Amino acid sequence: MLAPKKTKFRKMQKGRLRGPAIRGASIDFGEIGIKAMEHGKLTSQQIEAARVAIMRHIKRGGKVWIRVFPDRVRTEKPAEVRQGKGKGSPVGWFAPVKPGRVLYEIKGVDIDTAKAALTRAQHKLPIKTKIVVREGF
Repeated sequence: MLAPKKTKFRKMQKGRLRGPAIRGASIDFGEIGIKAMEHGKLTSQQIEAARVAIMRHIKRGGKVWIRVFPDRVRTEKPAEVRQGKGKGSPVGWFAPVKPGRVLYEIKGVDIDTAKAALTRAQHKLPIKTKIVVREGF
């Protein structure tokens, strides 16, 4: 699963997801991709599950780019613990996603196979997404 090798601090503040994505909002590497249509948090497990679904469908025929990386930590307090006594322990990593962000890109396979593979990947993600094709393709 994806995770940063090293971070400056173990825990971080939650923050807010507001506004559209400015960076990473266009297809730069591949020919067809998945674009987020709403705010959300993708865990490293969800990113990996979608990647595996794409790779299995295209049978490792083309090239796949993952355009998001889970670099924010998620913390949790244990079950049935009273409030207070500080922040919980780190349990996993997630990537904050804004609407308009391109999540995956594919190149090197025919358009029907790519669309079918990306549709399978969409089912693994917890946010609304759409399939977009690069202009001039």
